Amino acid sequence: MIRPVSAADEAAFIAAARASRGLHRPWVQPPCDAEAFARHLARFDGVAHHGFIVETDGELAGAINLTNVVLGAFCSGYLGYYAFTGFEGRGLMTQGLNTVVRHAFKALGLHRVEANIQPGNAASIALAKRCGFQLEGYSPKYLKIGGRWRDHERWARVNG
Repeated sequence: MIRPVSAADEAAFIAAARASRGLHRPWVQPPCDAEAFARHLARFDGVAHHGFIVETDGELAGAINLTNVVLGAFCSGYLGYYAFTGFEGRGLMTQGLNTVVRHAFKALGLHRVEANIQPGNAASIALAKRCGFQLEGYSPKYLKIGGRWRDHERWARVNG
């Protein structure tokens, strides 16, 4: 199940993010305390930035963010995602990402979504491939994660 992230998720989200530190390093840094979660939640305005929870049996399995949505001639947005420990490798993120992409294309009217993935993140690349994303290019020192500028591959899926 996919749903918008909310303030009610704070305790469960922080606990899942803390328990998943080993899984997430060095790829992502989800919010692991109340202050970071509040900043995380504040970004999601439902217009240019959307935050989703992947949930199963009442537990948080992962998160998917669709951000920097631009309409007009561009009609594009950026995806970020991560599973929480114990839920990886079960197909939940594949279902979740496909659902968010369908939402982006149908409800939001986007033409293109892009996921930027560190080249060594085999699990994330495999997820993007399973969801129909195509490799478009390479961006050296693209995002600062964990205090370091990290190279990324650009993976995208186009509507139609």
